[in-house]
Amino acid sequence: MASSSPNLWVLLGLSLAGILLMAKKLKRVVKVDFGAFVERFQILPPPQPAPPKAPHPLTGLTFAVSDLFDISGFVTGFGNPDWERTHEAASQTSPVVSALVDGGATCVGKTVVDEMSFGISGENRHYGTPTNPVAPARIPGGSCSGAAVAVAAKLVDFSLGVDTVGGVRQPAGHCGILGFRPSYGVVSHLGIIPVSTSFDTVGWFATDPSILRRIGQVLLQVPFAVQRNPRNVVIADDCFQLSKIPIDRLTQVVIRSTENLFGKQVLKHEILSDYIASKVPSLKPLDSKKSNGDIKFSSLRSLANIMQLLRRHEFSHNHFEWINKVKPALDPLISAQVQERPELSEKDIENFRTVRSELRSALNTLLKDDGVLVIPTVSSPPSKLGAKELSSEDHLISEFPLTSLASMSGCCQVTMPLGLLENYPVSVSFLARHGGDRFLLDTLQTMHASLLQKADEAGKAKSSSDIVSKEASAEIAKEKGNNAFKAKNWQRAIGFYTDAIKLNSNSATYFSNRAAAYLELRSFIQAEADCSKAIDLDKKNVKAYLRRGTAREMLGYYKEAIEDFRYALVLEPTNKRAAVSADRLKKFFQ
Repeated sequence: MASSSPNLWVLLGLSLAGILLMAKKLKRVVKVDFGAFVERFQILPPPQPAPPKAPHPLTGLTFAVSDLFDISGFVTGFGNPDWERTHEAASQTSPVVSALVDGGATCVGKTVVDEMSFGISGENRHYGTPTNPVAPARIPGGSCSGAAVAVAAKLVDFSLGVDTVGGVRQPAGHCGILGFRPSYGVVSHLGIIPVSTSFDTVGWFATDPSILRRIGQVLLQVPFAVQRNPRNVVIADDCFQLSKIPIDRLTQVVIRSTENLFGKQVLKHEILSDYIASKVPSLKPLDSKKSNGDIKFSSLRSLANIMQLLRRHEFSHNHFEWINKVKPALDPLISAQVQERPELSEKDIENFRTVRSELRSALNTLLKDDGVLVIPTVSSPPSKLGAKELSSEDHLISEFPLTSLASMSGCCQVTMPLGLLENYPVSVSFLARHGGDRFLLDTLQTMHASLLQKADEAGKAKSSSDIVSKEASAEIAKEKGNNAFKAKNWQRAIGFYTDAIKLNSNSATYFSNRAAAYLELRSFIQAEADCSKAIDLDKKNVKAYLRRGTAREMLGYYKEAIEDFRYALVLEPTNKRAAVSADRLKKFFQ
């Protein structure tokens, strides 16, 4: 007894530890804020002005900020605990945050960003990965994942992020919300941690286009102008070929909405890679295009490579000294990119700046004052959490050709969600010329309801098409089963009928036919089960009653078999097989 006592205590201890671990795990799963926040606080707006003055434009709205914006009295964490540990609290609040608070909104906290704002997945091993409310099994996208999740989960009315190479646009697309990247330089960069100063742009998330627009009125400080409709809606056909999301699910929604609102005459199509190659002479395709001989998208890929090189160069310029001094524990993928300075000469940098200038001029010429360019927001659906591709640099590179257009040109871009496809969010993006921010927000406001309607119609049409397609395929499988049955290939017939059932499990005929094949193989239990399912689906299926009666007779369930044959006679009084079988069993049973 004495020797078993310690064992008992060990077992109790292990059980208690298991319970605590499970409780801790469950606590992580059911976070009320979806893991979006790293810190909660409140910054209240000033009192409302007395009438007859108008109330503040953002009155009653709440917002959160990515952990890149300075808030007086708080350390700006930059997604890394070593950074937070080695930096002092901010002495001033970012002017952008102050402007929104002065505009009547209440700031309620800071949200998670990718480590040092350098990733695109939204994952952060130090603070946890925010849960995508629309697709919980998939990544939220980065770098400003927490800000996007806070809006998608309706924890706040809007949120702020920093878009360098897609930090606002991509998580907006992955979380199914609106995301706006304004023209480069039109919103102050003061009071934010720089990632890459040539690309960093303060952006914002919302679910309501009117809120997105109201924020723009506060931050852009553009003079009032009469709202204008687009006269050119340019669809970049080749960009949609880069996307793994079905083209018709995206482009057809935009086309139908545009035609409905503005007429067919405003629609245009462009091979954007060819246009850029002809209008940006300083852009020389990089060697990456030669790897498979495909030069179709070489100009877009070259833009992406230049953007990545500049981002790494400027990030190193801003933070290389701190990284070398502190030697922080960084994610291996991020560490590989930021701990080595790319070798760029002054001539390289000057050439890249020339490319940027020419690209901006080319897009401004294409779009003028009244045009929008339509492209996919991302090249692929949000990956599943923990997917292998997330740890590869190839995954990063695959997303950059699309995000490089606005980042390299400095043009404004808005992400517009178009509902769900196979349980993940899909979206398109609209770009306008540099400085066309108000026009772009007005266009979104005008088209938003129509785009959602057309997206809903497309989703229903696709669903109906899938159903019709599955039913047709099921009929083909059934006919193959019938032919195999006639050829007395019973096992093959069962295989075809099973395929038909998988495609359409609501057909009594498929179950009844498979039961007939099972009877030939003397598999009476399976035959009885299939007939019962067929009868559940169709109470008047005479063949199913006859076949179930036969299966039950062979299994020795004579009373139940007689009932099946008699019911078949009720449905079909002249059925000789049912009558003979019922009489035979009645005499045998008596």
